[in-house]
Amino acid sequence: MKSLIVVKDLVKKYGKLTAVDGISFNVEKGEIFGLLGENGAGKTTTLEILEGIRKQTSGKAEVLGHDVRHNPRKIKDRIGVQLQSSAYFATLNLKEILSLFGSFYEKNADTDELLKMVELEDKAKSFVGNLSGGQKQRFSIIASLVNDPEIVFLDEPTTGLDPLARRNLWEIVKMIKKQGKTVILTTHYMEEAEVLCDRVAIMDQGKILMMGETPELVENVEVPFRIKFTIKKLSDGERARLSKFGEISQNERVNTYVLKFKCKEDLISGLKEIEKLNPDSFTVEKATLEDLFIQLTGKKIEEEEDGDTH
Repeated sequence: MKSLIVVKDLVKKYGKLTAVDGISFNVEKGEIFGLLGENGAGKTTTLEILEGIRKQTSGKAEVLGHDVRHNPRKIKDRIGVQLQSSAYFATLNLKEILSLFGSFYEKNADTDELLKMVELEDKAKSFVGNLSGGQKQRFSIIASLVNDPEIVFLDEPTTGLDPLARRNLWEIVKMIKKQGKTVILTTHYMEEAEVLCDRVAIMDQGKILMMGETPELVENVEVPFRIKFTIKKLSDGERARLSKFGEISQNERVNTYVLKFKCKEDLISGLKEIEKLNPDSFTVEKATLEDLFIQLTGKKIEEEEDGDTH
């Protein structure tokens, strides 16, 4: 099956600044593909090129079999776009806005069903300015669905939302996938990428550092497993035995230790050894995308940052 999105050696320059630096990736039908990175990584610029908003400096970008430079109209009729920030008509209510947007396309979705999908049917006659932050984000997503698109582009869809509103929006994205649509989204939230994305491309300074299926990416972390355990006393001999399986360190709490493992075999052996010690408590943890991102870039993304500027 041919990929719905094909990107090859894509470059975008603004004068001396290279915002997108020779990236390549494909997006398959029915998957959620994520571009993960901090502000300025090139995520938004990549999406805007695919959406036909910006022109690339060089490289290939195809959406639904069409070159974005030569056939932008054929693409725009079949995609939905949710931007980082959107402005709506202040004098039109939600249903009127959706109806207006839908009239721009030959194919359009039922506005009542869209509002019901995000639990805004009781707000159909309300104005956008009267909605909460979470409601506005939910509305911006269904506004991108008015033409019943095959591909939906979501640019930092949960930035600025509280944790509960963010998780509610995740459920909406999952619903979009269940409808058979393909989703490509940008995010700087590691947990969001792990929960939603089938595949992720980790970006930094315009480049893709690593890409793959989300669960498998964390296998590239140098120390992918760890056990945290609490024990009243750990003798030198016991500590030496545990050290055979991985790197052991003492946590800030006096009686809490962390044993890190490089492979599953050592994890299993180390767990058995820890169980022999009859610890007060222990927790087995797997590395996350955040661990991998820090390993690749040496940086940690701060959640309070605003959206991508490039």
